[in-house]
Amino acid sequence: MLEHGGNLNDAVTRYGIARADWLDLSTGINPNAYPAPVLRADAWHRLPESCDALVAAACAYYGAPRMLAVAGTQAAIQALPQLRLREQGVSRVIVAAPAYAEHAHRWQQAGHAMREVDYANLSKELDACDVMVVCNPNNPTGARVAPEILLGWAQQLASRDGWLVVDEAFGDTTPQLSVAGQTGVQPGLIVLRSVGKFFGLAGVRLGFVAAQDALLARLQEWLGPWSVSGPAQEIGIAALCDGDWQRATRARLLADGERLRSLLADIGIAASGSAMYQWWPERDAARFHDWMARQGIWVRLFTRGAGGIRLGLPPDEAGWQRLQAALQTWGRRTEQAA
Repeated sequence: MLEHGGNLNDAVTRYGIARADWLDLSTGINPNAYPAPVLRADAWHRLPESCDALVAAACAYYGAPRMLAVAGTQAAIQALPQLRLREQGVSRVIVAAPAYAEHAHRWQQAGHAMREVDYANLSKELDACDVMVVCNPNNPTGARVAPEILLGWAQQLASRDGWLVVDEAFGDTTPQLSVAGQTGVQPGLIVLRSVGKFFGLAGVRLGFVAAQDALLARLQEWLGPWSVSGPAQEIGIAALCDGDWQRATRARLLADGERLRSLLADIGIAASGSAMYQWWPERDAARFHDWMARQGIWVRLFTRGAGGIRLGLPPDEAGWQRLQAALQTWGRRTEQAA
C-alpha cells in the first residue's frame, strides 16, 4: 500500500516521542472535528440499511441531484477503475498531478493505460484520454480548475463514452468551484465528496459519489450491501444538516489557512494550498521533515519529483505558537547555513 499522512504510530516508534507529545500536522483534515452525537443503541446492533435521510442530507449540502453514500471516497477511488475495466475494457487515463496518489495508483493497478499530467497541460491532453481524474482543489498544491472548464472537458469526454472524475474532497471551503450540481445532466461526470476532511471525521469513513442514476446504480451493485455503517450514517446526517456549525467552521478554516500561509511567508516560504493545508516544493524536504519531527511536530513529506512539504492546521493556540517557534528556528538555521 502507498504511504499516507496520519501515520503517527510510525513517528512514535522512530523518534521515541510519546504519542501525546506530538503536534500532528501530517494530514489536511480539520483538527477540530464535528462533535458526534450520541447514537441510538441499535446503530451498533442492526445491519446498516440504505438511508434515504443520509442521501437527502448529502444532496442538500453538496448541491447534487443524486448521490451514493460510500465508505469514504477511498472506496470509490478503488472501485471506479475496476468498474470501468469491466464495462469499457482498458482505457487511456490521465490523472492530474501531483495529487492524492491513490488515484494514479488504483487506475494503474487495474491495468489501465495511466499517465500523470501536470495541471497546466491537462487541456492539451484531453483528446488523448478516455478518463481524466482531477482533484479540485488539489491536494497537496491547491491548484484549481474553473467549473466551466471542467464541464467543457466532461462534455468532450462524454462524446466518446469517457469519464471526468472530479475529486472535491477539499471543496467545502470553496463551494463556488463545485460541479456536483451538474452531475444529473452531464453524462460521464463523476464527483467525489468527503465527510472526513472539512468535518474532521476521517475515522467515520463516509463519503459520497455524485453522478447520473445509471452509473450510481452500477457502482452500488459493485460495492455490495452494507457499505456504510449505521453509526457513520447517523453521524453523517447530523453533520450534514448542521448549518450553523458549517458556517462557523468555514469562516474559521479560511482564517486559519491564511494564518498558516502568512506564517510560512514570514520565514520566506512561498506556499500554496487550501484552507486546511499549505504545501511548497522544499529543496531540503527530507531534512526539514526530520528536523521538525525531532521537535515533536509531524509533517507530511513528499518524495516524488523535487520533493515537498505539506502542513496541516494546528488544533489550538498552543499548537500555533509551537509551530511558529519551530519554523522561526528553522528559518534562522537556514539563513546561517547560507
